[in-house]
Amino acid sequence: MPALANPPTPDAAAAVPPVPAEPPRLVGDLAIWLVIGAELLTFALLFLSFAVVRWRQPALFAAGQQTLDLNAGAINTALLVCGSAGVARAVQALRGPAPRRAAGWLLVALACGAGFLVLKSSEYAHQIAAGHDLSTDDFYMFYWLLTGFHYLHVVAAMVFLLALLPAVLRRGAAAQHAVETGAAFWHMVDLLWIVLFPLVYVMR
Repeated sequence: MPALANPPTPDAAAAVPPVPAEPPRLVGDLAIWLVIGAELLTFALLFLSFAVVRWRQPALFAAGQQTLDLNAGAINTALLVCGSAGVARAVQALRGPAPRRAAGWLLVALACGAGFLVLKSSEYAHQIAAGHDLSTDDFYMFYWLLTGFHYLHVVAAMVFLLALLPAVLRRGAAAQHAVETGAAFWHMVDLLWIVLFPLVYVMR
């Protein structure tokens, strides 16, 4: 009867090289990250300009901030954060056993974005009725530039997600890279508002 092979010793097992970990990868397209970098830089310059001018005219900016609706701004913050949670869950769904559930989470994010636009449009209508526009003073100039520019980014993010819905329904998990790209853009829009809201609405 042939002798059984000796079991590997602990030293022999330790000599087996470990399986190399998968290297980290950039989520989404490189092009969208270049866009995100450019947009963040643009907003950073606008935020810095706002802070400098406010420092020079504190009374004017404090009076302008009193006319803004803090409750509406807080609700819009919650809407964008919930939208970010929706796109994050969509990405997770594409990695799981039921990838087409991602479409439902994208719809949640779109609903949050639509709520943001409706509430912000109502706020804009109130400001216009009160006679506050770009030419009123420096505060309202920055208010319209910053929030209006961000408003357009929310619209762009929603168009992006809408364009992804057919691909998710048709291709399922194969659409993961595209959804990750859209999610990266949405998170940028959310991040910008998280900075913009306290800067323009809250900080005195």
